[in-house]
Amino acid sequence: MNNGETSTSMVKKYRPLAVAAGIGSILGSGIIVGLSATITVWQNGLGLTNSQVGIISGALTFAIAIGSLLAGQITKSFGLVKSFNWLNLIYAIGALICVFSNNYIMLLIGVIITGLASGADLPISLTVVSHDAPDDKTSASLVSSTQIFWQIGVFMSYGCAFIVSKMAGASGARIVFSILAIFALITWAWRTFSTKFRAFHEEGEQRRIDREAASQTTEKVSIKTVFAGANKGRFMAFFFSILIFYVCWNLLANTFGQFQTFTLVQAHASQSFATGAGIVLNFISLLATMAFASVAGGKYRNKFFLVGITVQFLAMLGLAMSSHSLWPIVITIGCYNIGNNIAGEAMYKVWTQEAFPVEVRASVQGFINGFSRVCCGLFALITPALVVPSAIRNTMFGFAAIVFISFVAGLTMMRLEKKHGINNF
Repeated sequence: MNNGETSTSMVKKYRPLAVAAGIGSILGSGIIVGLSATITVWQNGLGLTNSQVGIISGALTFAIAIGSLLAGQITKSFGLVKSFNWLNLIYAIGALICVFSNNYIMLLIGVIITGLASGADLPISLTVVSHDAPDDKTSASLVSSTQIFWQIGVFMSYGCAFIVSKMAGASGARIVFSILAIFALITWAWRTFSTKFRAFHEEGEQRRIDREAASQTTEKVSIKTVFAGANKGRFMAFFFSILIFYVCWNLLANTFGQFQTFTLVQAHASQSFATGAGIVLNFISLLATMAFASVAGGKYRNKFFLVGITVQFLAMLGLAMSSHSLWPIVITIGCYNIGNNIAGEAMYKVWTQEAFPVEVRASVQGFINGFSRVCCGLFALITPALVVPSAIRNTMFGFAAIVFISFVAGLTMMRLEKKHGINNF
């Protein structure tokens, strides 16, 4: 059996673990999009004021950020596998509090609990996948595939919100959150009681112990030993390259996620056209993510990245020069969605899992996730002023500059991986 066949069989063997981790991504995007799509339903059903709606939406953003920042401490306190197993139960409890909420405070508490659990689960889930995977190529393929589930979560939440949109009061929103709670409970039970997963965890831990023995490492790996030890220059370079890349990427992704429909409407599209275009563009994003996942563990990964980042840059320039014409804007946003998902979050996830020891991956990725979300939350305060017709042209030139910065950071990361022998792409 050749190496390609061996790698394919390993990916197939460990695919259920990636699916169990990926459902965490469905729940992550599900709570964000689910709340966004139903917040007006909650407002009407519970009689919330506009300021209370703003507080609930902001609380979710910052709860996810805080959960991400605490991921490393959670695994340190409770263990990696136990955290992976039980966080979804906490998510389900938060979602059920939302389901049964009859006032503002109860809904706020449920949203915060759900956000904290969701924020912590993503970096921990990816760390478990890379910890259990038998080799780096299998790990890259499995980790990148979890991004597909994020897009699925977006589709599911929009679909569910659309189906229940005609229901009276807050009933439709309660159904959406009930579905999220059911998914979380099923995932908790699957992760916790699966004998196959338990075997994967034990084998992965044994491989980690064997690697430590082979390298004759006696010092316990921690954030301090990684960033203040003998190889601190290497890991600091990895960290800042990934951090700069992901923050720049996320600023654009978050902006387009929130204001894509607004931009199309400003180009004189009808609300129904803008919404329908959004669904099509999300589908394009899903296909692009699947395309990247298929090459994430192979020699074409970096080539895909370079193509994706170039497409993003050209799309920003296209939007800057397309004035207010509808179809050029639709086409350039479509191109951006392709590039954004080929050279985007899936790449960031793979880099983070490859670059750092398994003992600190949840902490590093959790910090980057949390820091990035805080940056996006602050940037969102000025975004509406940047996407009005009078400013959109200069804004897109500025976004093109942000893409270029992320390109430099990504190129630096690829060279660092090659320099330190992390992969042979």
